[in-house]
Amino acid sequence: MSSEGQNRLDAGSVVDLLRAQGVSFFTGVPDSLLKDLCAYVTDHVEGNRHIIAANEGAAVALAAGHYLSTSELSVVYLQNSGLGNVVNPLLSLADPDVYSIPMVLLVGWRGEPGVKDEPQHKKQGRVMLPMLDAMGLPYAVLSHRWDEASAQIEEACKTALARQTPYTLVVRNGAFASYKLKRKVANEYPLTREQAIKQILDRLPKDAVVVSTTGKASREVFEHRVATGEGHARDFLTVGSMGHCSQIALGISLRRPERTVYCLDGDGAVLMHMGSLAIIGANAGSNYKHLVINNGAHESVGGQPTVAFGIDIPAVARACGYRHIDRASTAEEIDTAMTRLAEVEGPALLEIRVNTGARADLGRPTKTPLENRNDLMRWLASR
Repeated sequence: MSSEGQNRLDAGSVVDLLRAQGVSFFTGVPDSLLKDLCAYVTDHVEGNRHIIAANEGAAVALAAGHYLSTSELSVVYLQNSGLGNVVNPLLSLADPDVYSIPMVLLVGWRGEPGVKDEPQHKKQGRVMLPMLDAMGLPYAVLSHRWDEASAQIEEACKTALARQTPYTLVVRNGAFASYKLKRKVANEYPLTREQAIKQILDRLPKDAVVVSTTGKASREVFEHRVATGEGHARDFLTVGSMGHCSQIALGISLRRPERTVYCLDGDGAVLMHMGSLAIIGANAGSNYKHLVINNGAHESVGGQPTVAFGIDIPAVARACGYRHIDRASTAEEIDTAMTRLAEVEGPALLEIRVNTGARADLGRPTKTPLENRNDLMRWLASR
């Protein structure tokens, strides 16, 4: 039902209806527009009936494997920025012209025309429905009204099964009533990500290049530069393209071997395209320094857990060819590790484990992405 008479959907009612229509598996990458639904699924879908995937394309493949073994539907949830990761498996795996795998996709419509949003979402929002049209797969824009939305959900599940096809439900901003995640990521690390970022930035040489990852990390980098009056010219804020900041940093480092390039990455981003570690290990020079700030959560889009506390990221980096690895979790350990990082030859990786949490008043960059690009390029060209 809708919440308190308003046109917002209750996440529990949506999940119950999906299950009643034969959905027996949920997977995807959390999205801010779907955070209430994702939180409810995280709290209430048992065991391995829900898997937060490394990336959106992998979620489609998981859903395909589930159907092949059970003949049952899956729900794949994602932000529309993840459409780039699902186009290949949707068209070359699940499409009716190939293996004809039914599933229901719930896609958050960031950058919807006429709705204020961040610059990295505007183009994606404009072209999303034409992209779905071009793929030739059925879709509907989900209503905020329960009577209409429930009929759309039933139709999506029935059509997916009858036509043996993926079916997309496009979710607009504000569709779901608030639901707070109860299954929090448990850790006792003393620092927040912002505290770690401030300590890192304060220790970097003035001629170092910084490439920071998607989400709150880049916002915290920007705000610290404002607070210290250092300016933003040597920073590249990867406001979109989750999982790719390490390759942006690699591209810069290869062409600017005289500069030390520090990549400030996140655990969810590393997991999304972990193969990039192997490319860095095989190609990066001594000037490449990779810092992974690991809070075990997709915090920027609701706080759902990642698997990053359960794996050894430094050991993975070592196996991929990094010449130096380290780990820290306290201010003292970060100081020591940053001193070593400055002295060793890269590629080098430092994992910093932190707690979850961010300031409620955390701002957003006041420079546009194009201004950020131009400032960095001018700064690099002048030196």
